[in-house]
Amino acid sequence: MKKLFLLLLLGFTLVGFSQTTEIPDPNFEQALIDLGYDTAPIDGSVLTANISGVTYLEIDNRDIANLTGIEDFTALTTLYCFDNQLTSLDVSANSALELLNCNSNQLTSLDVSNNAALTALFCSFNQLTSLDVNASPALEFLYCYTNQLTSVDVSLNNALTELDFGKNQLTSLDVSNNTDLTTLYCDFNQLTSLDVNNNTALEFLYCFDNQLTSLDVSANTALELLNCRSNQLTSLDVSNSTALTELYCDFNQLTSLDVSNNPALTILNCFTNQLTSLDVSSANALTGLFCFDNQLTSLDVSANTALELLNCYKNQLTSLDVSNNAALTALFCYTNQLTSLDVRNGNNTNLSPFNSTSNPNLTCIYVDDASYSTANWTNIDPASTFVNNEAECEILSLGDNTSVLDVNIFPNPTANYLFIEGNVNPVSITIYNLLGAKVIATSNTDKIDVSELSNGVYIIKISDGIDQTDRKFIKN
Repeated sequence: MKKLFLLLLLGFTLVGFSQTTEIPDPNFEQALIDLGYDTAPIDGSVLTANISGVTYLEIDNRDIANLTGIEDFTALTTLYCFDNQLTSLDVSANSALELLNCNSNQLTSLDVSNNAALTALFCSFNQLTSLDVNASPALEFLYCYTNQLTSVDVSLNNALTELDFGKNQLTSLDVSNNTDLTTLYCDFNQLTSLDVNNNTALEFLYCFDNQLTSLDVSANTALELLNCRSNQLTSLDVSNSTALTELYCDFNQLTSLDVSNNPALTILNCFTNQLTSLDVSSANALTGLFCFDNQLTSLDVSANTALELLNCYKNQLTSLDVSNNAALTALFCYTNQLTSLDVRNGNNTNLSPFNSTSNPNLTCIYVDDASYSTANWTNIDPASTFVNNEAECEILSLGDNTSVLDVNIFPNPTANYLFIEGNVNPVSITIYNLLGAKVIATSNTDKIDVSELSNGVYIIKISDGIDQTDRKFIKN
């Protein structure tokens, strides 16, 4: 009798040790084999004892379509299953789960009602039409970017610090109870209003590509980054956001913008608005200024000594001085009404690209080295010439007198020969450099050898013995 009892006890013990969990997806089982929780060959199951105590499981990018068997990972606190082919996911048995990352699958629904311990949920790039997180009051991080959510309730998630509902179909979003929120993404939705007055801890706000007609950030004094581009804003007050380092408010309908209280600002994107003036004199840390496609008539960047990128094209600027901007590496000032442009910042060799085209009245562009700029900066108007100083510009103003003789000179620029074309007999030809010194004098020819001249800008005076014309040309 005692022997029979021992045999029965041994049988029950063996059954207990050999309990298995069904794993119907071979890719899921292969992942468990690779992690050492199962052994080859793939047979559709794993010993339950091997997985019941697992707390961390990373099975991303494994082409898994079915996660059946995850229910026996009862101790699981962290699950990474992103970049798979999941159409459903049941984590109701994983009550200890604290972090779930199921990004980039094909989920249409997700039930986390049994996951009260959840502190971080990442379910972006799926096809979710609804999401209920009311049973997860400890949730701190919720990222559900790129789904099909039309509404969401986070009123019970008071611990939330980071929230991402970007690229959904939300028409409203209430974050008034989420007072610990530091980061909010609600971009690419259909929001017509957004109230962040209770979110005084907010540091990063991304609400671009919506239908906002107004935005009040006066209570958000900790705000460091604000991206509200591509809305319908007619005004924006950031005077209380003194910590702001990046502001993106382009593609709105702003007629004015005051950044005088934002000295930490490094990036300002305010292009494609209706701004008639812009004062950036207090933004001493500014490295990138993009204010193109507005109605600016003047722009003073003399105080922005850290400026690296300036894009102010398509305005109504008549003058621009960047001589104080020694860090400048890119300048786009085309399509304005410039008559004066000073780029003598001592760092022209590091400034590229450069574009000042479509400024037909811009004659002189002041640069560090006219020869260098002529050789390297080609995006200028035919009427524009690089000069080193005001004296050269004055001499240059004597050139291009085309009121008398109808002649053309070509090629321009030229490296070797300059040809004169027109109904004229060139009795005398004189070439001057921009210092006013005569460098070539000849007569009775329509072909001049300029190969020995130094690279730069010159003025050629052509006379037929009665009338005279002056032209500029570039030797390179």
